[in-house]
Amino acid sequence: MAFLTDTFSVQGTMGDKLVAFWSNFREARTKRAVYRQTINELAGLSNRELADLGIHRSAIRRIAYESAYTK
Repeated sequence: MAFLTDTFSVQGTMGDKLVAFWSNFREARTKRAVYRQTINELAGLSNRELADLGIHRSAIRRIAYESAYTK
């Protein structure tokens, strides 16, 4: 039995790599901003307001992470 693996690498230009880097950087920065904004808004609520939403204070970071990074 024989197996054939065909792989190739596309060599992009330096400009393509730079554009991809900046695109990834902007996307990461945007996600981080959503994460920080969610944390700040939820942390600003009182314990009673969080309880009304069904959120425990210890879950704020998890909720912020899910809202920013898992879409």
